[in-house]
Amino acid sequence: MSAGTVAGTAVLGALAGLAAVPIGHRAVGVGRAAPRRSTGIGAVGCGGPAVGPRQCTVAVVGAVVYGALAVARGDEPGLPALLLVAAVGLVLAVTDLSALRLPDPLVGAVALGGGLGLPATALVAGEPRRLTTALVGVGLSLGGYLLLALLPGARLGFGDVKLAAALGFPLGWLGWPTLRLGLLLPHLLAGVTVLVLLAAGRIRRDTPLPFGPAILAGAWLAVVLT
Repeated sequence: MSAGTVAGTAVLGALAGLAAVPIGHRAVGVGRAAPRRSTGIGAVGCGGPAVGPRQCTVAVVGAVVYGALAVARGDEPGLPALLLVAAVGLVLAVTDLSALRLPDPLVGAVALGGGLGLPATALVAGEPRRLTTALVGVGLSLGGYLLLALLPGARLGFGDVKLAAALGFPLGWLGWPTLRLGLLLPHLLAGVTVLVLLAAGRIRRDTPLPFGPAILAGAWLAVVLT
């Protein structure tokens, strides 16, 4: 993929990030009279309500996410579907950081983005066998996260379980190395984040924290690194 195309894709990612904040806030009622739960992390960036991430921060994240996907997967026929999943993922990160929620309609959009776009791509490209690992990815992600959520004292919510299952499809579609890394990285990222926030005095041991951003970031890194 040419440098100009990568740059253009990054610009689209920045625009997706700008749109993600108002869409995410509207989805969970931030800015209205509805009560909301604090993540204990606070707002970062510039502009927008002082809850969760702000627009310029998410715009930068969106540009990095899209640009890296373009560089790493520029020759991948399923790139448009991956970018669509990433766009909805930005909105979900906003909702979880702002209100500790992963709304079902948005998680469903992730599932549809991968579940419809990638099978069509596989059939057009003559690679229907990729659908098998994609479905296995859904099963492994759903089973693994559901087991973790049911453990005593677990902090995983069923929104996290559903999001992991939805992302299991594109991760599996991209192959076993991507799927394995996508299942492992969220837990590493979440663990490091908790340790850093505890050391900085930003949270307490009993502070509720969102896990959705770690799931999304882990999936993105797995796609980019494999």
